[in-house]
Amino acid sequence: MATTTKIRPGALVRASGGPRYAVALAVDALGTGLLRPFLLLYGVTVLRLSPPVTGIAMTVGAVAGLVCMPAVGRWLDRGARSTAVAASMLVRVLGVALLLAVPAGHVWLFATAALFLGIGNQAWPAAHAALVATVSHGRERDAALAGGRALRNAGLGAGALLATACLTGGTTALQALAAVTGLAYLAAAALAWSVHIRAHPAAAPADDGADRPAPRMRTVLAANVVYVFCLNVPEVALPLVLVTQLHASPVWPAAIFVANTVLVVTLQVPVTVLLSRFSRRTVLALAGVVITGSYLGFLAATSLGVGWGAPAVAAVSVVCTLGEIIYAGSATALVTTLAPVPVLGRALARFQLSTGFGLAVSPAVITALAAHGPAALWGSLTAATLVSAAAIEKDQTPARRSARRHGSGPSGGAGAGR
Repeated sequence: MATTTKIRPGALVRASGGPRYAVALAVDALGTGLLRPFLLLYGVTVLRLSPPVTGIAMTVGAVAGLVCMPAVGRWLDRGARSTAVAASMLVRVLGVALLLAVPAGHVWLFATAALFLGIGNQAWPAAHAALVATVSHGRERDAALAGGRALRNAGLGAGALLATACLTGGTTALQALAAVTGLAYLAAAALAWSVHIRAHPAAAPADDGADRPAPRMRTVLAANVVYVFCLNVPEVALPLVLVTQLHASPVWPAAIFVANTVLVVTLQVPVTVLLSRFSRRTVLALAGVVITGSYLGFLAATSLGVGWGAPAVAAVSVVCTLGEIIYAGSATALVTTLAPVPVLGRALARFQLSTGFGLAVSPAVITALAAHGPAALWGSLTAATLVSAAAIEKDQTPARRSARRHGSGPSGGAGAGR
């Protein structure tokens, strides 16, 4: 099996789409970090909507954005790459422009703006993964996907910190942040489009699955819905547990969130490269085991009560973040090897549907379970994640022939050009 044993920054940038594309990712992430964490606050303070109404509008917009994924998948299978990435950014420009134009109290216009933002947020991961799969091969592709995630988290964190420092300006500052976000999306879209990368599906080998539909990947998609809960643990579950159950200072969840971001930025690529000696399916199953262990650790930590409970939860959160890193480094990479090249776009779109659905329902599920106590919350998540990990390991969904032969399928039939 081909493995990546060294991290070469130059090669990693080229495998990720090149320097201009890397800059586009950084600018896009920075702009997203400026606004996305404070979108609820924008609705409440600038548009004078109630918090429940604002939250519902944001949720409806995000979920409705998933409807675009089948069309995105078909577009990618017709060869779109950098154009699709740029389009996902331009759609968010429309969302920000509408957000700035919404009069106070108009919830449906706010929901429409959230819809455009949701479409862009849902379409971007599949388009980005397809682009990386076009310009890189084998385990280099895995490292490139991991590098993109690390870069994006760094940009999101920097944007959020910058926005936090500006929030003392009140509603005017929020509107200014939204305007800067729109400009960042516009600049990122121009940079992404300028790399002119597209695939040529017609050139794919006839025996590489061109005449087959996209693989259903039922087990992978179902398990992914459960796995993705770990992404909302630092943002939803831990603040809820620390503040309402352990009566800890809000500083604890904030510190855990910052630590999570730093760990992802620094460890995503090295951990992905380190585990490249194992099959992606095994690594994805391992992620489930690590995440399961962290859930059991959270259950034990909460039993310590006020005092030692908060530090223990913070310590266990490092294990949860490690599981998240292993999951993120293997899940998308596995999908790119399971799908024949001509239907890669539809496969990635289905994967993003499962991810988006999991992210959408996890806050409601987590809060509902937490209301019944730590055992209900962490016990349920432990059981579901462990079952998912076992199902991934036992799944017999075949990888495409080139993946079995080389450890990862080539992006045969892909090329760069207009």
